[in-house]
Amino acid sequence: MIEMTIDSIRVSLMNYQRVVILKEKTSDRYLPIWIGHAEADAIAIKLQGVTVARPLTHDLLRSVIDTLGATINFIVVNDLKNDNFFAKIALQVDGKQIEVDSRPSDALALAVRVEVPIYVDESVMDKAGILLDKETGKPIFDETTKLDKEGKPVSDEELKNLGAFKDFIETIDWEDFDKRKQ
Repeated sequence: MIEMTIDSIRVSLMNYQRVVILKEKTSDRYLPIWIGHAEADAIAIKLQGVTVARPLTHDLLRSVIDTLGATINFIVVNDLKNDNFFAKIALQVDGKQIEVDSRPSDALALAVRVEVPIYVDESVMDKAGILLDKETGKPIFDETTKLDKEGKPVSDEELKNLGAFKDFIETIDWEDFDKRKQ
């Protein structure tokens, strides 16, 4: 597993879809994951320290987990199939670790609330991780052989599905990407 941070939330110029950009902690690889408007807002509100009058859905989920005596250890984006990302929330319950299936957007919104590590499976980064060209700021896609979780080459069908992912990523506004954190 590769530890990540939430770098930013972006908007596709083509269809105004939101995308959360995860950045690998130890390198300059990024993982863009498209998410819904509500989840993007839930993540942004927490990251920006905005106080809301009533708990949002992810605040409620955190409260329920706490009330039941469980703790969240980490979240992991663990798979990518047919343009869909998958995630797990790792919980400590009665001395045992259990994993709960989740959409990445919900897992990320929860992770920022409890300040736990965010991980991505290496196979997901191999399939969908990107580098940005330092001159143009545009994504660079590695066209070498992609491997799945078992280390087998990704099928032509899966690569075809990732083509839609690449098309989507190319519509994101990367204009001020390196300028916002200075």
